[in-house]
Amino acid sequence: MVVTNTSFTIERILPASKEKVFAAWANPESKRRWFSCHDDWKTVEFSMDFKVGGKESNLVITPSGNRHVFDATYYDIIPNERIVYAFGMYMNDIRISVSLVTVIFDTLIEGRTKMSFTEQIVLLGKVSDEGVQKIEIECRIEGTNAGFDRLVKEFS
Repeated sequence: MVVTNTSFTIERILPASKEKVFAAWANPESKRRWFSCHDDWKTVEFSMDFKVGGKESNLVITPSGNRHVFDATYYDIIPNERIVYAFGMYMNDIRISVSLVTVIFDTLIEGRTKMSFTEQIVLLGKVSDEGVQKIEIECRIEGTNAGFDRLVKEFS
């Protein structure tokens, strides 16, 4: 069994104030629209209690029928500045990873925000193939970027 520890950071410049960008994370209806990592994955259940100690859960079904669950707890929220949460990711009831995420919102110029997303991830591999673990990390980054592409469209 392989356990891989790694991290990645994604930065985006968003055409909105940091108050509006933060609200896109804090509002359940907004987050549900942009958060999915694949257009063809169907959200079956979504709940979000955006407060310190609050929980967020998202169950999606892939076209092949696999169940993916995002199960998070919020640990630190400073409105319009920072969000810190931890989450487990499950596929077909098997936990595949545990992560700690920090999201920082910085005003660049009036009406534009730099959002920095850092995920510290532990991949809990069932396969002792490091190549599989590398593909999992690449897929996580790709999926996170896809969600942020949709977030950008929220402000268009």
